[in-house]
Amino acid sequence: MKKVMIFLMAAVLTVGCQNDDTDFSEYINGGASTTSPTVINIVYSGTSVTVTGDTHGYVTTNGAHVTVNSGTANDSLLLVLSGSTTNGSLLVYRQKKYGIQLNGLTLNNSFGPAINNQCGKALYLHVADGTTNTLTDGTSYAEQTYDQKGALFSEGQMIVLGTGTLSVTGNCKHAIACDDYIIIDENVTLHASSPIGNGIKVNDGLWINDGTLDISVTADAARGIKCDSVVVITGGTITIETSGNCIYDNDEQDYSSAACIKCDYDFTMSGGTLTMTSSGDGGKGINCSTNVKFSGGTLSAITTGDNENGKPKAVKGDTGIIVSGGSFTAKVDKSWACDNGSDSDEPADHLTIVGTPKSSTITKKSVVITY
Repeated sequence: MKKVMIFLMAAVLTVGCQNDDTDFSEYINGGASTTSPTVINIVYSGTSVTVTGDTHGYVTTNGAHVTVNSGTANDSLLLVLSGSTTNGSLLVYRQKKYGIQLNGLTLNNSFGPAINNQCGKALYLHVADGTTNTLTDGTSYAEQTYDQKGALFSEGQMIVLGTGTLSVTGNCKHAIACDDYIIIDENVTLHASSPIGNGIKVNDGLWINDGTLDISVTADAARGIKCDSVVVITGGTITIETSGNCIYDNDEQDYSSAACIKCDYDFTMSGGTLTMTSSGDGGKGINCSTNVKFSGGTLSAITTGDNENGKPKAVKGDTGIIVSGGSFTAKVDKSWACDNGSDSDEPADHLTIVGTPKSSTITKKSVVITY
């Protein structure tokens, strides 16, 4: 029954992503023929902002803290953000999908998220070509009636587009958090780091199709990517590093370890390059509650941590590790390189190889397979 439920959930998520309107052109170009365009420019400058294009009265400001509330409006809304402030934010209330374009923005909020999207529909986050953008939160959040889960937080699904650069630092919670799913497309460059939480925390699935991702977390038991559903990688260049040790979880009555990727459902990779290093006690490269399915691209997972309280694993898939293509490397200093839940002492029993690789070396601490 568990396997059936996992399959159905993954299918629903995949169909949902495919059916979503991922055509960002109507927002970038200021509207499509079927919608009424609204393009609002918000320029941050120290303790104030300049707002233009707000013909509907959506925007209110308090210093450099901006609230956009468009309610049930059906217009094609694009918020273009630029400028710099060390004491500002963006909070959005909306019931329809919309777009945010980052166009050379440095935004720090000492008492909450830099950007907080309270819209439950799709947010198209466009990182403008040739721009560098930075989002940072503070070390503590002021109490609010709405969710605040990271420096960049979204209640609804988030589609990340563009070819610019975005750096997000989470000093209180996560760097990037989403209560729905995230899709990363186009050749965006994304840096996510946190000394206290996860790099990316997402509830309903993460799809990485392109781009350059650099994720670094240092807290004990922190995850570079923490996903409560599936993780699917089809392209891009991804580097993830964790250095935190494991900690005892009173609820689970067990130790919880740091991991480059922790997902509760299948991890699937068919293209791109994924490089993971975990150096803390009990640290893991991939820690998946179901299947790890690797069919293409280049994957490297190396853990160098001790096993004082936790068992370091390079790739852990509780119900299976299936390798059928690409270049796959998993290495540990201690414990098992690959762990599929088998009690066998034979390293070859800890993963499934499909087809005939060009070369393969399988030991307890090192698995290298090339097709």
